[in-house]
Amino acid sequence: MRVQLSTTADVLRAALAAGAALSVLVAATGCGASDSASTQTAARVNKEEITVHQIGALLSQQAVKPAQTQEAERQILERLINRELAVQKAIDLKLDREPKVVQAIDSARQDIIARAYADKLGEGAAKPAPAEIKKYYDEHPALFSDRKIYQLQEFAVQADAAQVDALKAALPPLKSADELATYLKANDLKFASSQSVRAAEQLPLPALPALARMSEGQALLNPTATGAHIVVLRGVRSQPVDADRASRAIEQFLLNEQKRKLIADDMKALRTAARIDYRGRFAASAPPADPSRAPTAADVAASAVASLESKPVNEAPGTSAAMNNATDAAANAAGAIDAITVNKGLGLK
Repeated sequence: MRVQLSTTADVLRAALAAGAALSVLVAATGCGASDSASTQTAARVNKEEITVHQIGALLSQQAVKPAQTQEAERQILERLINRELAVQKAIDLKLDREPKVVQAIDSARQDIIARAYADKLGEGAAKPAPAEIKKYYDEHPALFSDRKIYQLQEFAVQADAAQVDALKAALPPLKSADELATYLKANDLKFASSQSVRAAEQLPLPALPALARMSEGQALLNPTATGAHIVVLRGVRSQPVDADRASRAIEQFLLNEQKRKLIADDMKALRTAARIDYRGRFAASAPPADPSRAPTAADVAASAVASLESKPVNEAPGTSAAMNNATDAAANAAGAIDAITVNKGLGLK
């Protein structure tokens, strides 16, 4: 076994807290706590201590207002106490010796070390120049100067190829989501429908030009493996973001892109220098010998840099008033556009 932790309790704690440890590692290195602060005891659970440093590391991951700090620290402490009690009981039951737990610890340890390496490598990324930030702003008006908030209704339709073709032909005359739903029912097509309010940066970038040209009630259809995905524009609202407000988010996004490139280039070099032998049933599906076409730093970069998954701002009920309220919520969130929003929603990779 490759895991070398000091005590049995440490082993199981590492297993139960593996997910938190991956992000705490980064937070702890930059928190600037002194040695004395790191050993301050916040609580003792039987013979084990929970420190102020542990609470601070977890708190640093949350967006907490100063006035809420004390309550947030108390809640974190209670969660840590519950976790410690669970660890101690699990050790009493000898769960720390189960193979799947040992394997999970080993995997978590390797993830932590790999992420630490990626983070260290990312420190070499250069801060983008003001000219680069302005260039990105100017080249993406749909995200900034001409940014919009969209009220959408989406339909997931089950259909065969002939039905999808018929649906494409039927869409142009339809003037609303309600008319589309009526058509689908009349033609015995199974579908699921949902409404959402999304800001431009929460949509795939290639879709924005088409959405910008659409009028209310018009629809976009994309074939899928089981039928079609249809997006109907229920409403649109202008919500531009000026260059000053966007600059910090763009700077962080470009910096993360540089980090991602550094990691990918380094992983490519490591794969070139290493001897990697695929064996057994994996031998036939081994990637090409050319490392530029082989898997690069996807796994490591996914741990080191925020993932780029788009999420809706708000799921809105079907009433008109609720849709307007949801639009306001999206617009308010848009006013505080930040690097996390850009990283998650631009649809750029």
